[in-house]
Amino acid sequence: MRPPNMSGHFLLAPIPESNSDYLLPKDIKLAVLGASRVGKSAMIVRFLTKRFIGDYEPNTGKLYSRLVYVEGDQLSLQIQDTPGGIQMLDNLSQQPVDPLSKCLHWAEGFLLVYSITDCDSYRAIRPLYQHIRKVHPESKAPVIIVANKGDLHHLRQVQTQDGVQLANELGSLFLEISTSENYEDVCEVFQHLCKEVSKVHGLGSERRRSSVIPRPRSPNMQDLKRRFKQALSSKVKAASTLG
Repeated sequence: MRPPNMSGHFLLAPIPESNSDYLLPKDIKLAVLGASRVGKSAMIVRFLTKRFIGDYEPNTGKLYSRLVYVEGDQLSLQIQDTPGGIQMLDNLSQQPVDPLSKCLHWAEGFLLVYSITDCDSYRAIRPLYQHIRKVHPESKAPVIIVANKGDLHHLRQVQTQDGVQLANELGSLFLEISTSENYEDVCEVFQHLCKEVSKVHGLGSERRRSSVIPRPRSPNMQDLKRRFKQALSSKVKAASTLG
């Protein structure tokens, strides 16, 4: 089918104008910390993709970036995964450029993860929390303690009450989850932390304008019609004069 002949006179509808109040996604920066083999990478991937992957190569500290929606708000989410042995460094407060300190200064919210099957990973939580508070002495940076691998009851070394008690002592929220069996619990952890970071930084009411230059205002349709009539009238007068 051939397109219609457009050689005759026609009017173009005004182009919709750009909205200069377009809201950019809010930036949220999270860090996931804990000992080796507690399931940090699996948690992050489970949240972002809904898929559970049990085996990972040694963690080198990946940064995950994704646009996500939390309660209707679009967030530009960055999640820093961390190597498992990073929390075992000594005299962290005297090493301002070590990887852990860099991560703690960068992030706005933290997940501290241990495995219910590993007592050592549980004991690593308190030093990590204390170091976070050294970097953020105002105590506004949200922290959630997560007991992972909750489905491995037969291998449990850390009781749920131990996690609850530690969280109460540190003034933190505590959740026990199974990354492999329950996506909803994993999602709840990250979404709750995102909401807490938003509250601390007042992102809920912040309007971030886009840097796109607004398109010039389109002519009014009535104005286009008026010009078109004037042009036709001029042509008619010119034809009468020549006649």
